[in-house]
Amino acid sequence: MAKTANRTNPAIIQGGMGVGVSGWRLARAVASAGQLGVVSGVALDTLLARRLSLGDPGGELRRALAAFPEPQVAQRVIGRHYRPAGPATGVTYRPTSRLALRPRRDAEELAVVANFVEVWLAKEGHDGQVGVNYLEKVQMATPSSLYGAMLAGVDVVLMGAGLPSEIPRLRADLAAHRPTTLPVAVDGAAAHERHVIAFDPAGLAGPDPAPLTPPRLFAIVASASLVTFLARNKATRPDGFVLETPVAGGHSARPRGPLRLTDDGEPVYGPRDELDLAKVRAVGLPFWLAGGYATAEALAQARAAGAAGIQVGTAFALSAESGMRPELRRQLIDQALAGTLPVRNSAAASPTGFPFKVVDLPGTAADEATFAARPRLCDLGYLRTVYAREGGGVGYRCPAEPVDEHVRKGGRESEAADRRCLCNGLVATIGLPQTRADGYVEPPLLTLGQDLGFLATLTGRAGREYSAADVIAHLLDRADVTTG
Repeated sequence: MAKTANRTNPAIIQGGMGVGVSGWRLARAVASAGQLGVVSGVALDTLLARRLSLGDPGGELRRALAAFPEPQVAQRVIGRHYRPAGPATGVTYRPTSRLALRPRRDAEELAVVANFVEVWLAKEGHDGQVGVNYLEKVQMATPSSLYGAMLAGVDVVLMGAGLPSEIPRLRADLAAHRPTTLPVAVDGAAAHERHVIAFDPAGLAGPDPAPLTPPRLFAIVASASLVTFLARNKATRPDGFVLETPVAGGHSARPRGPLRLTDDGEPVYGPRDELDLAKVRAVGLPFWLAGGYATAEALAQARAAGAAGIQVGTAFALSAESGMRPELRRQLIDQALAGTLPVRNSAAASPTGFPFKVVDLPGTAADEATFAARPRLCDLGYLRTVYAREGGGVGYRCPAEPVDEHVRKGGRESEAADRRCLCNGLVATIGLPQTRADGYVEPPLLTLGQDLGFLATLTGRAGREYSAADVIAHLLDRADVTTG
């Protein structure tokens, strides 16, 4: 059974971005260079199934699957999804089971194995630290996903898009291979009702598995009040915090107070949204600053303010090891350097309701014409909300699904306005788009941070095809940084 590596605090955390943008190749490169490499843990079951169906041409997936502690489970996943010859022409991927409060066992097995594979490959060939990034919003995926990552020896779990208050207990249960539950928020449920997703790891790690080393937990938050809230109770206290500013890529926290929007539909942040670092320091746990810190000077300033270091996403998302489709990555770099790359913080794009950074490029799901031409549907469903049905039971709805379906399920029409399908768009961004039966191909959806000022210096030094190691050299160049 894999064990976690060391417990030193890195100066640099590589952000866990998108779906597969922060893949194992990027995380391995960062960890090999002595910093915390992070894989995105979102939708890894879908990614593994699709990559196996394409034939796994490099053989990396099957190599990792051969290391899974219960061979029969790995073989079942291979048998269900591996296609040696890959597809003959256009790809219409077989569906995988969507998240549910009572998941099928084959869905649990796929999630466990997929997270194991991603972390195992990221940790292969070095003794650096590897983390995995999950979204609290995607609660139904967490137990099986985290267990798979822990079987591979993940060192750190990072969680945002909500408060990971149940994760300390969950990781303790999983480390002991105990059956466990995780509370799931159900919209419209009565106050006395408690809904959970149950997970039993029996049979997934072989007979009599040794206890696992629990990974550290870093909570991704946007305010000092959330730091103090989580840290005040041993049951909810993480091992550190990543504090994101509103310019960080992907999802952002909502502004505190009444929501006000600019003429372009971006949330307006004010003094109440500024980080109170004195309160954060008083908690006594390590923290990292994120969002606009992709320079050596910013790293030095963060350290001077008491931070252990910084988290950087966009610079790594545009590096050669990124999982993003190369032609998209190069287009983003070219336009950013030319000063013509529009990145906006949309208050409406994400089905989660959180503000979400979108890059407005023609031919992507952020483009209005492309969005209008896309048939609305929800077939991956990672961001679905669980809701209580009239008369009992639960259902699942997503604001990005057809509007009439969303309303029929008790949602409001206003919730569905302008919502993009993040699941399909982010999977398409890494080159695994679904092709529908009528030939329609899902368009990509791109997200980056809004601070791109670092790029001219970085590419001037390392070229436009820069590596993850070049990003680290750029960040450490003029900073007196040690880990520990």
